[in-house]
Amino acid sequence: MKMKRIVVKVGTSTLTHTSGSLDLRSMERLVRVLSDLSGAGREVILVTSGAIAVGTARIGLPERPSSLRMKQAAAAVGQCRMMHIYDKLFSEYNRTMAQILLTGEDVEDPSRAEHLRRTFSALLELGVIPVVNENDSVSSAEIETGRHKVLGDNDTLSAIVASLCGADLLVLFSDIDGLYSADPRTNPQAVLLHRVTELTPDILGMAGGAGTWQGTGGMATKLSAAKIAMDVGCDMVIANGGRPETLYGIVEGENIGTRFIAKGKAGVTDDKA
Repeated sequence: MKMKRIVVKVGTSTLTHTSGSLDLRSMERLVRVLSDLSGAGREVILVTSGAIAVGTARIGLPERPSSLRMKQAAAAVGQCRMMHIYDKLFSEYNRTMAQILLTGEDVEDPSRAEHLRRTFSALLELGVIPVVNENDSVSSAEIETGRHKVLGDNDTLSAIVASLCGADLLVLFSDIDGLYSADPRTNPQAVLLHRVTELTPDILGMAGGAGTWQGTGGMATKLSAAKIAMDVGCDMVIANGGRPETLYGIVEGENIGTRFIAKGKAGVTDDKA
C-alpha cells in the first residue's frame, strides 16, 4: 500500500452547535474516521478551528467578544476544552494525539519552519496524530483584521501545514458540499463543480462570503488555500464536514465535493488500503 499523508481541516460550524457549545457527536464521528485511517497506515494531521466559539460558550458570554483581549481569553479557554475532548476521543480508539499551536512567525521564519517540519515528521513516524490550530491567545493574525497576516485563517493555515509536511492531500471540511457555480443558498440553479484543474478568473469569481456566524473562512479563503496546495503538488478537496465518513471515499479519489487537482497530477488514484 502506498503511504498517503493527509491534512484534514475542520471548521467551527462543523465542530459546534449554533450556541457555540461543542458538537460532541460530530467530533466523535470525525475522530473515529481519522483514527481508522491512521490505523490503516495513513499519516493524518488534523487542523481544527473553534477555540474562540467554544471558549465563548464555556465562559458563558452571550456572544462572541468584540475586543481582541477578550477574544484571546476566550481562545485560551476554548483551546483547553477542545484538546481535552479530542484527547479523550482519540484515546477511545487507541490513538495518540499531539497539540501544535502555530503563529505566523513560526511558519515565516525558515529556521522555525524547519524545526516544525521535523516535529511533524517525528510525530507521524511515531503514529501520532498532530492536532493543529493557530495560537490565538498570542497571535492576532486571524482574530484582528488588517495589518500583516501570514496565516490569517485556518484554511490558509491548513494549506501551509500541508505544504510544510509534503502532504499528498488536503481536505477542507466545511458547511458546504464544495465549490458551486453560484451560491447554492440563494441560487437554486447553482451547480457543484467536482474537479478543478486550474484557478481561472471564472473559478475565482465563484467565491462567496463567509458562512455561519461562528466561522471566519468563506470560499475565497478556500480558493487561496487551493492555490497554495496545488502549487506544491498537493490535491485539495472541499467537502461537507457534516459527513466525515466521506473521507474514506475522498482518500480513494471518489467524486466527492470539489477536488482541486495539483499541477502535473491526474487526481488521487491511491491503492486501496
